[in-house]
Amino acid sequence: MMKSKPLPADPMIRQLIRQAQNAQMGRRTLLAGAGAGATALALAACSSGAAVKPTAAADTSATDKTIRWDNWALYIDVDDAGTYPTLDAFKAQTGISVKYTEAVDDNNSYYGKVKDQLALGQDIGADVACLTDWMVSRMIRFGYTQELDHANIPNLSNLLPSLQDVDFDPGRAMSVPWQGGFAGLAWNKEKYPQGVTSVEDLWAPDLKGRVGVLSEMRDTMGLIMLDQGVDISGSWGEAEFTAAIDEFKKQVSDGQIRNIKGNSYKEDLANEDTLAAIVWSGDIVQLNAENGDKWGFIVPEKGGTLWNDNFVVPIGSPGKKNVEELINYYYDPAVAAEVAAYVNYITPVVGAKEAMMAIDPTLAEDPLIFPDDATLANAYVFRGLDGTEEQTFNAQFQAILLGAA
Repeated sequence: MMKSKPLPADPMIRQLIRQAQNAQMGRRTLLAGAGAGATALALAACSSGAAVKPTAAADTSATDKTIRWDNWALYIDVDDAGTYPTLDAFKAQTGISVKYTEAVDDNNSYYGKVKDQLALGQDIGADVACLTDWMVSRMIRFGYTQELDHANIPNLSNLLPSLQDVDFDPGRAMSVPWQGGFAGLAWNKEKYPQGVTSVEDLWAPDLKGRVGVLSEMRDTMGLIMLDQGVDISGSWGEAEFTAAIDEFKKQVSDGQIRNIKGNSYKEDLANEDTLAAIVWSGDIVQLNAENGDKWGFIVPEKGGTLWNDNFVVPIGSPGKKNVEELINYYYDPAVAAEVAAYVNYITPVVGAKEAMMAIDPTLAEDPLIFPDDATLANAYVFRGLDGTEEQTFNAQFQAILLGAA
């Protein structure tokens, strides 16, 4: 994001940047102003916006056999014709058609587009979205999701035991995992054959201006904190976060980091705008499949982040029962294996590994899809943040993103 780019979609961010440009502020002043604006943005994002939680929409699934599904890029099986085989099979099996949209680039930008409608209980144009644990936690807390009827999802019995009861959604009343994965490091093996093994390696002089990081705060800051010896799953605090944010700010201001992006970081790797980056595991497998074996991937020795994205039904969706049928379908181990064989992320479905043996035995033994104990021992979940921490840490991170825009 060091290059000139269109202004961000979020109107608050656009206004802040335009004000800074109109006032011809210097970089130091812009960063200070960005911090204030980011604080306001974080406060707005973390506020429920209303004392009374919105009411769920009436369900019209009995008469309207359609689902609108918002998801991330490269996150479902696709054939050479650009169609989705498992979705086609779902329609044939249930009669429900699905409008599938790659609408999620990162959690914050997606939430920024829909939060006002959610607060009013309005239809956001999606019946189901797949978002990361911490964002799902926020939406549940604000009353922006609908409670799932587990009687309509019998295959939920196949959910991995470790994911059946989480602190942000006890008993999985409001959310169900879609896929999980790791944030780690990738590099272009042709252009940078020496590779990288740690976050510290990203700061090498010969990578200046060719490094990318993720706009997901918990992944980028999580890897930097791990590199600094912090157990991000443990009882760290403001001092540890400040040390990591200072390092991040330095690498951005010095021009070492070129781009800070969500899912679109893949294009920067493909066009060689960046040669090394903090990335999501499954994306690199797919990029290699599409472009040749050009990129290496590693979970750093000091650790990577571990996360899950989850199905949630927005409060204004009229299609909850249809979505419950969709979730039930994808929790069939054979279907879960078919998706995992394409996306190469961690499937949450028990029995999918056995089903994968019939598709591709090598994938069944891939620890990035079916992690073994050794792989999981080097992966850390970014601990839950309270409201004040989320506001403060997000504001600091967003200030740097705004300064780099």
